[in-house]
Amino acid sequence: DQVQPLPFAVMLPQIEQEIGGKISEVFLEVDPTPLAAASIAQVHKAKLNDGTEVVLKIRRPGLRKTIEADLRLLQRVAEIAEAEIPELRRFHPQDIIRQFNQSLRRELDLAAECRNAERIAANLADDDAIKIPKVYWQWTGEKLNVQEYIQGIPGRDLETVDALGLDRKLLAERGARVIMKMIMEHGLFHADPHPGNVFYLYDNRIAFIDFGMVGRLTEERREQVVNLLYSMVNHAPGRVAEILEDWSDNTHVDEQLLTLEIEAFVDQYSSLSLKDLSFSVMMSDLMALLRDHNLVLPADLVLLIKAYITLDGLGRHLNPEFNTLVFASPHIQQIMLARYQPEVVAKRTWRNLMGFADLLTSLPKDLRRILRASRKSALQIEIDVKFLDRYVNKADRAISRLTMGIVTASLIIGSSIIMTIKGGPELFGLPALGFLGFICAMFSGIWLLLSIWRSGH
Repeated sequence: DQVQPLPFAVMLPQIEQEIGGKISEVFLEVDPTPLAAASIAQVHKAKLNDGTEVVLKIRRPGLRKTIEADLRLLQRVAEIAEAEIPELRRFHPQDIIRQFNQSLRRELDLAAECRNAERIAANLADDDAIKIPKVYWQWTGEKLNVQEYIQGIPGRDLETVDALGLDRKLLAERGARVIMKMIMEHGLFHADPHPGNVFYLYDNRIAFIDFGMVGRLTEERREQVVNLLYSMVNHAPGRVAEILEDWSDNTHVDEQLLTLEIEAFVDQYSSLSLKDLSFSVMMSDLMALLRDHNLVLPADLVLLIKAYITLDGLGRHLNPEFNTLVFASPHIQQIMLARYQPEVVAKRTWRNLMGFADLLTSLPKDLRRILRASRKSALQIEIDVKFLDRYVNKADRAISRLTMGIVTASLIIGSSIIMTIKGGPELFGLPALGFLGFICAMFSGIWLLLSIWRSGH
């Protein structure tokens, strides 16, 4: 929200295009000075014709075309990096860029942001400590959304928080609790909960805004995340190592060494006081440990880690002694206990039995299909050799150079023979055909040398 805003006159045509008429038909007034301006959109306060205060979030004109071009370039760079730099392959740059592309494209759709907000609001409907703005769908579209104006204290204005006697510790705990609930219980979470996306209400409630960047986790992934955090809190390095190995596709890992280093990592942070323990530093150290063992986290966890680090910063902004991991411990314990309640175990067992029954039911038909295809010699097996195209291209270049080298040598030999034959047209006192042959051989040789020099091989 610190980007230079565009003049309101530039944004006005986009507003009228989205609402399908003149601005005066819907709004009594619109403040031309934005409340905030970011790289994707800027926000203006307004009043509906009935006097209701709202905010307009307007996407910057022409932005989608620019971002689409940038995303294509990033994807191409990731493809080249993964194909040409072996050291980067273990980080799966294409997967990371693909996840980033999806997230950014969702952010461009301001209506999608409101759908996210309403889904999260429905998930948290029983939590009175949280406020999410109402959406006015009749004027909301891809380039404009209209939401309820939140009367509150901006997240960065701690002086006003203190002056009005709000409880900083309570606010930090409520903010952390609701984000963890989004992540661990619902799998749809605000991925950018920094102070600029938060308002503190006068009764110690918290309002979250800007749901353009959200993360999504499957039920299976949520269980894995809870298992990981539970194992870290309860000093189970062997279990932590198993989860991290399951997440990575690297099969050549020294499990014993990894477990020992994770044990040292857990010991290092369990001995620190709350004030000295930083979740963001801890995650950075964990990422460094994973890199040392050539382990890479799945791309769908990138936003989760970002959300946790940003949440830790929000909590410490309110309360310097706040620690996300320590605060999360009792909630993680509750989730683990809830998993083993008789009704939950029975439901999970029944779901697994139904899946197994489906497998048994379809097995005879699948076997018959395979046997029939094999009898007809129609059984096809597809083999995808990773990076085969890269090696084929290298072989093509090598063959091209070899061919050019043979042609160059032939030109030199042939021209030398022609030079010994007297008679016929001449150039500079030399047989013309032989002279031209040497010129062609010279350019061919130069091309060959440049090709080898540029490739580095």
